Order: sequence, then structure tokens, then C-alpha cells
Amino acid sequence: MHHAAMSEALFTPNRRGYVPSEHARGTWDRGAMHGGPPAALMAGVMEALPTEAPMAIVRATVEIFRPVPLRPVEVAARIEREGRRVQMLSATLTDGNTELCRATAWRMRIADLDLGEQPPLEVPFAGPAGSVAHTPESDDPAFHRTGVEMRYARGSFIEQGPATVWMRLTGPVVAGQTTTPLQRALAAADFGNGVSAAVPWGEYLFINTDLTVYLHRQPEGEWICLDASTDVDRHGVGVAHSRLYDECGPIGRSLQGLFIDRLRVTPPGV
Repeated sequence: MHHAAMSEALFTPNRRGYVPSEHARGTWDRGAMHGGPPAALMAGVMEALPTEAPMAIVRATVEIFRPVPLRPVEVAARIEREGRRVQMLSATLTDGNTELCRATAWRMRIADLDLGEQPPLEVPFAGPAGSVAHTPESDDPAFHRTGVEMRYARGSFIEQGPATVWMRLTGPVVAGQTTTPLQRALAAADFGNGVSAAVPWGEYLFINTDLTVYLHRQPEGEWICLDASTDVDRHGVGVAHSRLYDECGPIGRSLQGLFIDRLRVTPPGV
């Protein structure tokens, strides 16, 4: 059972920007957010930019310049390349005068094309109902514990190696606003490196510098699945890649660049 606090939004709007809840907290630092909530927040602001005709975001990239503190943030977005058929959008997320994240997105007009016979949509593993619920190690609020619900079709959070996991948000991204399909996809996709860890938790740091999500189809429903794996090299770099699904079938792919290092045993911030 989810207790009442778990349905809280990740962000609450105020006059200047957005105030995060504890459900936005990340795994590496108690004072910083997980990458998923800022990515989803910027996506929503970009999607709200006006279009003449219906459009869908096909690719979104988030650059994470520094950890996003668990403090109020501001988001500004603009159309970089105006167009009726394709547009490029951008957004910045700031904390006072400091730019913490930047995002870009391509969106394309929605058409109804007859492309002939296409392969049927299918999911090649168990759906959320047939997958194993992940029980968090504590109910201390954090995005991976109280902000999302996880169900594993293959692998587990603790095991090293590839994993296939269904995720859904436990509350809205922004209080009072309907969470969009793109926001659900970005919030989940930033877990690729965490769920498919190629090096042991507690011994190594593997932080993503960025997140790119491609969607050839807008996801339907609450559940997003990551069929995730990570490739690493002894020089301390890695790439996490995920095939993305909804309950109907494939929706796209995501990639993250990873900085990998041995964890020092010094206190955080030293």
C-alpha cells in the first residue's frame, strides 16, 4: 500500500519556479535530485511552447552540468527553430544565477500516413502485472523509493547486469498539472544506468552526464518499461542504453553517458 505522502507531486509551482518534494531526491547525494525529475520538468515546459498544429517530441536530450540541489529551481524554454513541420526547442533549469541543466528537443508534426503493413506491436517479456515488485530497502523519501513504483520482468535492482523493469510515477510531476507521456518516458529513462549497473553498488560511482530519449511512438498509459544494459570500460567511462516500451509495445530508446569512479571513503562534499 502507498501511504498518503507517496502521492505527492515531484514539484509544486510557486511565483518564480518550482519547489521540489523529497520524492525528487537522488541516489548519490541526499541534498541533490535524481536526474529524472528535472528532465521531466524541463520536458513539460518545452511541450507547453505553442504550435500551430499538433506536434510530438521525437527526441529530447538533457545535459546535466552539475547536481541539481533539492531546492527551488526555475525553468525557461524557447523555440530555437520555428517550423510548421519540425521545430527545435530548448530549456534551461537554473538555481538562482547558476545553470544546472540544459535540454533540447526536436518535435515533428503529427500526420496520418498509410505506411502499408507494419509488424504488430508486442512486448517480448512479462508486463507489469506479471513482473516482480521491487520493495525499497527503506521508505526514506527518494525518487527511486517513493517517487516511482518498479516491477522487474528480468533482473533486479541489486543484481549487476542487464535488467528489464516497468516503472510508473506515484504522483504527478508538477502539482495541479497532468503528467504527459514524454514526462513519464524521461522520468523512467534516467534510471537506465541504475537498474542495469555493470559495477557494484557501494564500491563505484556511475553518474550520467546526460540523457537522450528517442520516441518513435508516444507512450500510452502509466507504465514505462526499460530493457536496460550498461557497457563500461576500464578507463572509467560507460554507456547505458535502454529499449523503451509501454504495455502495447516498443516506444523508443534512451542513452546515457556515464562517468565511473571508485567511491572514496571520505565524507560527501570533501
